[in-house]
Amino acid sequence: MVSAALFLGLIVFLILNVPVGIAIGMSSLAAIIVGNKLSLAYVAQTLVTSTDSFPIMAIPLFILAGELMGAGGVSKRILDVCNVFFGRVTGGLAIVTVVVCMFFAAVSGSGPATVAAVGSMVVPAMLQKGYSKRFVLALIACAGSIGVIIPPSIPMVIFGVSTGTSISGLFMAGFLPGILIGIALIIWCYYYCKKQGWKGDDEKFTWGRAGRAVWDAKWALINPFIILGGIYGGIFTPTEAASVAAVYAFVCGVFIHKELKFNGLISTIGNACSTTGTTMVILGCASAFTKILTIEQIPAMITNAIISSTDSAILILLLINILLLIVGCFMDTTPAIMVLAPILMPVAASIGVHPIHFGIIMVVNLAIGFITPPLGINLFVSARVGGEPLETVTKGIIPFIIVMILCLLLITFIPQISMLLPKVFMGLS
Repeated sequence: MVSAALFLGLIVFLILNVPVGIAIGMSSLAAIIVGNKLSLAYVAQTLVTSTDSFPIMAIPLFILAGELMGAGGVSKRILDVCNVFFGRVTGGLAIVTVVVCMFFAAVSGSGPATVAAVGSMVVPAMLQKGYSKRFVLALIACAGSIGVIIPPSIPMVIFGVSTGTSISGLFMAGFLPGILIGIALIIWCYYYCKKQGWKGDDEKFTWGRAGRAVWDAKWALINPFIILGGIYGGIFTPTEAASVAAVYAFVCGVFIHKELKFNGLISTIGNACSTTGTTMVILGCASAFTKILTIEQIPAMITNAIISSTDSAILILLLINILLLIVGCFMDTTPAIMVLAPILMPVAASIGVHPIHFGIIMVVNLAIGFITPPLGINLFVSARVGGEPLETVTKGIIPFIIVMILCLLLITFIPQISMLLPKVFMGLS
């Protein structure tokens, strides 16, 4: 009865279009009333206690850093550098978009923030060059999802907190999968643009032009090295790195580039606060949801059910991927990780999947959820940036989803893609 109240309540509230965080909290409250094992005040208490965590402090700080970088001219300068080196290739602006999203991912940790920051600059330029709206908006939505795969990554922080997995290890493991996805998207863009006859820029490459662009972007380019170098050099923790990223973005925008004025700063901080508030409500309610799951031994039951259905590790991983892809269509990344990671981690462990590898599998699955309707937050952000209806984006997104799924299968069944760097640099077995 408790399990039925928990899951049916969640489904009903989501169908009624109740905000995800509130839906999780209300379904948890319904389960508490039916089970009578916890006090009614438990959900309210969890909203406070679950966010009272040093690692979770990284989330609002990375959100703020991403907003400040987008508003302070950091992303614009990264775009200029990439355009110098890749702009003349067939489909040059499309390739530049992917590269910029990969680079911006290394400083923001957020998929929607990457779409908003990069899309606002590249979409008008690509449309002016003759690229179709359907392709352009689908591309920026998909490339923006790399923002949660290449570290730092807010979903990786949430996974690490939810499962006790090393956040630094997850960050290290995200590099090669993120680069793999980026290269795959570049290959697809080149093929498709060549087929459509979309050529690159006519402006001639010169080392002088390249040098000027790199020099102008020097503060933006060294940002990832400061953040990630500090983490892996033992200078600061991922949470402290988030605060360094936010302060660095503020200094660049206000004092170095001087593009972040007072009114813009207030608006930027307001956007960050709004996103943080929503995220923290989801985190708190999802913690209560997870506690009830544990009390009712639902993770153990699901683990036994999946393991008893097949002895094949390949089939089990395929079932997990299918489940996560479906969940990603209907649930945001944060609650999906908070709810499903404690359930699926024992299943993955039972077939010998390392927790860090499983964390990457889960994050990549849910990154695909950013571009799959009906929830697909990156689709909505991209449509808003381009001033087009959602249907325009969804019509062009299918090839990109196929590319992402092919990469997901490689990441799932070739563990070395995720585990190579943690093993080499962190000594993980």
